[in-house]
Amino acid sequence: MTLSTPVSTSANCPCGSGAAFTACCQPYHQGATAPTPEALMRSRYTAFALNSRDYLLATWHASTRPTQLPPDPDSQWKALTIVAAPPAKKGQGTVHFLAYFREQNRWYVLEENSRFVFEDGRWWYVDGVPTIERLKPRRNERCLCGSGRKIKSCCGE
Repeated sequence: MTLSTPVSTSANCPCGSGAAFTACCQPYHQGATAPTPEALMRSRYTAFALNSRDYLLATWHASTRPTQLPPDPDSQWKALTIVAAPPAKKGQGTVHFLAYFREQNRWYVLEENSRFVFEDGRWWYVDGVPTIERLKPRRNERCLCGSGRKIKSCCGE
């Protein structure tokens, strides 16, 4: 799959695992099978961060997959927090996560409980119930991107 936003081979993966992109989500974007619902969720978050709509569609279960995804050039996906990813049971799994993003100079958090199913030897994203909340962080708070720096000297406000 082609990435719309290139990533340096030494860069940390956008999913926030702390591993290099080449050792984390890139293999999945190149066709490797994600071994768990959490790994697939992280790779899908990375696809949002890199604007790789093809990968998102390719990992979406056929029963719920849209025919296309509109471009989303204004969203800047900044950080992912996995809240819960219990072990999968009987070919079904869930991942509860928070995804922080900026759009039109405003911060938001998307919270979702995603459902996954194991079919044909691989995990598929089925659906989720997302909620989006606008955040209003103060300039001296730690940046929501996870850098550890203050917002005013990192992603700005």
